[in-house]
Amino acid sequence: MGRFQFRLPDIGEGVAEAEVTVWHVKPGDTVREDQSLVDVMTDKATVDMTSPVDGVVLSINGEVGAMIPVGAVLVELEVAGSGDGEAEAARTAPPSSPEPAASRADPLPPVAPPVPASGAFVPRDITPGLAPVAAPSTRRRARQAGIDLRNVPATGTAGRITSYDLDAFLAHTPDGGGTAPVAERYARRSGVRDTRIIGLRRRIAEKMQEAKRRIPHIAYVEEVDVTQLEALRLDLNANRRSDQPKLTLLPFLIRALVRVVPDFPQINARYDDDQGVLHAHDAVHVGIATQTPGGLMVPVLRHAEARDLWTLAAELTRLSAAARDGTAQRDELGGSTITITSLGALGGIATTPVINHPEVAILGPNKIVERPVVEGQFITVRKMMNLSSSFDHRIVDGYDAALFIQRLKRSIEHPALIFMD
Repeated sequence: MGRFQFRLPDIGEGVAEAEVTVWHVKPGDTVREDQSLVDVMTDKATVDMTSPVDGVVLSINGEVGAMIPVGAVLVELEVAGSGDGEAEAARTAPPSSPEPAASRADPLPPVAPPVPASGAFVPRDITPGLAPVAAPSTRRRARQAGIDLRNVPATGTAGRITSYDLDAFLAHTPDGGGTAPVAERYARRSGVRDTRIIGLRRRIAEKMQEAKRRIPHIAYVEEVDVTQLEALRLDLNANRRSDQPKLTLLPFLIRALVRVVPDFPQINARYDDDQGVLHAHDAVHVGIATQTPGGLMVPVLRHAEARDLWTLAAELTRLSAAARDGTAQRDELGGSTITITSLGALGGIATTPVINHPEVAILGPNKIVERPVVEGQFITVRKMMNLSSSFDHRIVDGYDAALFIQRLKRSIEHPALIFMD
């Protein structure tokens, strides 16, 4: 018998270290070739490290959340033979292809898992030898709850079991939840749960902290009448072809943005504050802040200036789905020149969005509501929406920020302007 040292390989793109996010093995475990050993996260991707050999785990190095340099030993295995040659081969072998950062997050289910009228939860058929497809966090929760994931109905892409599927399963099993007795509902609670902020959540925290630390934000909120735009949107949706996607507010907002930003080149830009250089872009690459089960991600809709309403809507749908179900590619998660963040029906009255560093501006449309509006001597009901925004005050003066939003408002309130040359 020999010893085999599995080291963190060079993942590429200048990565010098990676964060341990999930261990799939422990000392004493027997592993087979290609079995998952550990997940590590770089700046933009989670990589599933698999064993190149059969063996028994002797030791694992690096607790969850630890940063491990390239070349450091991750796992030591006992293997048949001397082990030396195989270890050297593993150190020089290329790593498995990294998955995009969103790939470790469970997608939002399109529908809730089916529950019969009787309230009994029906597990899916168990196929011998069929391994369930689920994120490491979901598998860990299932193990802790003593749940066989093969019993859990899947609603995710390609049969993936999401965290919501597991929640639904636990809620409809005898030991998984239900309504607590009155005495329990009013009992005092004193527990404290400590959760280490690691992986994608830590990357988000670091990016938000950097943005607020480096960028002096100025916020601006304006009320916009979207009555005409909503009428146009509803009419276009009612008469669209079967191969055309449904239009939301965002394609119209992006088209208005594309028409306005050429007159404000300092806004469609990225500021390198280390070098003191502002990179003003002709192309409009719109970051779309998207909430996923794993946290906030910003896939990028590229060259919005070259797309019409329908192709914008189709690309928005594709990018949002890719971010949520983990199929977004690395080059789709960076390089935006301005970002839009929308909470949809939860949009509230106003927001103060955090700029996506190193950009200099971010837009946040809020929810649309019907409000009474004074028009001359009459009061009418109009569909109104607040448009929130934040700007880097080092680059964008308050006057220019207000002028930009007013120009955007005019295009939204008179949507014919969006399509005029």
